[in-house]
Amino acid sequence: MRRFSTRALLHSKAKPPLLSARSPLPLFLSAPRSAPTSKPNRLRSSPLSQTSKRYCSYRRMCHARRDEVSGSTNVQGREVLPTNVKPLHYDLTLEPNFEKFTYNGTVTIDLNVNEDTDFISLNSNEIDIHSATVLSKGAVVESKPEISMNKDAQTATIKFSQALSAGSDAQLKLTFTGILNDNMAGFYRSSYKENGETKYIASTQMEPTDARRAFPCFDEPALKAKFTVTLIADKSMTCLSNMDVATETDVDGGKKAVKFNTSPVMSTYLIAFIVGHLNYVETNQFRVPVRVYATPDQDIEHGRFSLELAAKTLAFYEKAFDNDFPLPKMDMVAVPDFSAGAMENWGLITYRIVDVLLDEKTAGASRKERIAETVQHELAHQWFGNLVTMDFWDGLWLNEGFATWMSWYSCNVFYPEWKVWQTYVIDNLQGALSLDSLRSSHPIEVPVKRADEINQIFDAISYSKGSSVLRMISKYLGEDVFLQGVRDYIRKHAYGNTETGDLWNALAKASGKPVQSVMDIWTKNVGFPVISVTENPESSSISLKQNRFLRTGDVRPEEDKVLYPCMLGLRSKDSIDENTMLTEREGEFKVPDLDFFKLNADHSAIYRTSYSPERLRKLGQAARDGLLTVEDRAGMIADSGALAASGFQKTSGLLSLLQGLDTETEFVVWTEMLSRIATLRSAWLFEDDKTKDALKAFQRSLVANKAHELGWEFSENDDHILQQFKALMFGSAGMADDPTVIKAAQDMFARFAAGDLTAIHPNIRGSVFTIVLKHGGVKEYEVIYDRFRHASTSDEKTTALRCLGATEDPALIKRTLGLAMGDEVKNQDIYMPLGGLRNSVAGIEARWAWLQENWDGVYQRLPPSLGMLGTVVQLTTAAFGTEAQLNEVKAFFDSKDTKGYDRAVEQSLDAIRAKVNWVQRDNKDVESWLSKNQYLQSKL
Repeated sequence: MRRFSTRALLHSKAKPPLLSARSPLPLFLSAPRSAPTSKPNRLRSSPLSQTSKRYCSYRRMCHARRDEVSGSTNVQGREVLPTNVKPLHYDLTLEPNFEKFTYNGTVTIDLNVNEDTDFISLNSNEIDIHSATVLSKGAVVESKPEISMNKDAQTATIKFSQALSAGSDAQLKLTFTGILNDNMAGFYRSSYKENGETKYIASTQMEPTDARRAFPCFDEPALKAKFTVTLIADKSMTCLSNMDVATETDVDGGKKAVKFNTSPVMSTYLIAFIVGHLNYVETNQFRVPVRVYATPDQDIEHGRFSLELAAKTLAFYEKAFDNDFPLPKMDMVAVPDFSAGAMENWGLITYRIVDVLLDEKTAGASRKERIAETVQHELAHQWFGNLVTMDFWDGLWLNEGFATWMSWYSCNVFYPEWKVWQTYVIDNLQGALSLDSLRSSHPIEVPVKRADEINQIFDAISYSKGSSVLRMISKYLGEDVFLQGVRDYIRKHAYGNTETGDLWNALAKASGKPVQSVMDIWTKNVGFPVISVTENPESSSISLKQNRFLRTGDVRPEEDKVLYPCMLGLRSKDSIDENTMLTEREGEFKVPDLDFFKLNADHSAIYRTSYSPERLRKLGQAARDGLLTVEDRAGMIADSGALAASGFQKTSGLLSLLQGLDTETEFVVWTEMLSRIATLRSAWLFEDDKTKDALKAFQRSLVANKAHELGWEFSENDDHILQQFKALMFGSAGMADDPTVIKAAQDMFARFAAGDLTAIHPNIRGSVFTIVLKHGGVKEYEVIYDRFRHASTSDEKTTALRCLGATEDPALIKRTLGLAMGDEVKNQDIYMPLGGLRNSVAGIEARWAWLQENWDGVYQRLPPSLGMLGTVVQLTTAAFGTEAQLNEVKAFFDSKDTKGYDRAVEQSLDAIRAKVNWVQRDNKDVESWLSKNQYLQSKL
């Protein structure tokens, strides 16, 4: 699944999560890659029924046994199903009712009986089970067994009088009714407008634990089975599922029954079905048909880019994995209401509209890159996740980390001119280091016990740190050896379930290196180190020392016991040493030439490096002399920013470094530079105006000339990166109040408002909207609001929605906040108007007041186990930066039940603490530097 990336909530997954070590860039400065939020999963508490209580002790015994049998991470008290039966095949029939928003269903589950038993427990959530029949050897064992529900555990237990014998086969037949909910979870309804009329389709989102919301099932990744699905619907509607159609027959009431071929064995979270009016485009450029579907309100031709890319990518992955795609077709569907960026359902991938449909005439370069990466991410899952699946959710990173790495790998092959591995250093790697620098982070392999805990680990650790670990190991082993190990892993475990150790074993066998002993430390422990460098001229060596790194700068001794195997990647003038590691607390290493060296070449390893001020000066000169790669330069800036924020270095040193890089020529490096300035400005947002104005003046002095030099006119001759570079500098200069850029934005907007929709190029649409609204009022707001309501593409609509928060007018801020709870903004997009309010004190304070005043309504609309609630909590709190605000947020949530979003609260509090500590520690240092460099006297 594609979630938020680090810069996420700003631009569109993502991920990864909001809590970047630096404050997120302004909306229009966000890096190209991002992903929408996680999906709903409602849990309701209720007392155990008497029947359920009867089996609790037995279930606990089964939980322990499941850990022993499967080899899963042994988590005390994990809530899993008993092991007395195992599903083999589901025959599922569903008939949605678009008037009542319900559906009728029947399911027959073929079971293997593992031990003598007189009950069957399976998962069920918000499903009304009307009848149950248990059969064995073709004969009815019980036609009306006792059915008991445990809403808290999300289980149904079928109790019968005659025990089933171990080793026998059985069938469980159930009839039931479900709700076509509007929570984007399970089997749900999604709406769109056609000629002013609201229409609906029924779609699915099962990951992680919502197949049980669609039909009663054994809803755990390791309990794979085959599926035969039948959908009953109006004859005019399209019916889709994972497999191709086997038969289509007429049924009563002018309807049809569409039966699909039986699937291979697969996990329940990958089952999918869609019913509704859909159009499609198709290609036969791959071995099996590939289609893109969308509702009639969308221009289906906008699916061509994703369609053609998908066909080429499937062929590429077949060769890369040496394993054929096993299904008879690949469908990709743009769903109007979708909580994530995309979902990898086997053979039926679902997407948020903006992440699959591309109008190349109205979309910017970053949107095209985002769509390419998302499509390739989901297609990688068809092998890594779908064909080979993690044993339990502790291993989520095996799915998401690999799909993330593979999407960048394939994107680099398909579009080498995009130079995506350069972007990786400022995107995924920084996202990983950002979240993992908080005390409230978690290991890559994180123990989970309950269903409501799983959504919270769809974050930058599972995605970005997971992929960064794979990038690190691919460098260590060599890319060819790494991919050979992956091929062996897929071949050995196809249609099965695995743990992390299975991947390490395959890579070790392919490479002959001790992969598990090196990598287990990275996946089983939280955090990462900072390596402090001391130079020894007399011995031509360097002494290195590793310590736990925390953004808050207050590491306790008990938190600094893990020693990480750090791949040094020592760059000298002539070579890179990829084999040497620091595995102890301290070590001394020879350097070919102390005049020039740098650790962590291309920033492929997961640590920060702390150099002396003199070495930093030399590295800055080396950058100007062309001795450092783009990745080296961007990573060095990222390290300096993070180390300044945490107290390892002075912030004045970071400011001097940035000031000395004003001649930099690379987009990626400038993106990181501006990200660090944005972080600094956001940490000082609640300080005095003279310091804030001076920081703005510093940014303006740094970017204005470059912005004017590059310009903001776009031509067909501008390559992909140059387009984004122009947009970045234009937006940054505008946010620093450069008068030339402001005037240009206002002129473009005036022509746009007068009806010339081509007056603003798509690459800078968000920048122009934000700049004019920041310096404008109601007139500008109404024009942008109208684009949100009436633009022809989802991309343009969501851009407008995000930018509405740029206003600093209290009345308009109130209107924007009203959109977050109104009917005009879909649940999937609530984060957009809220995220837009993060750049001003007025906006930040107003949305926090809004959350407190509307907490009950927000909590009801976004149930606590719904990932979106955690997103809203972070958006409305993490931008604060004073001790008083920290205490206020803490006091508010201390009185709340935070189950289901507790990680979000803790991570927000940690992020605020980090800023409080930073400002208290370096306020005078920053003011002194700004005064010395004459920015405090600058006039705006």
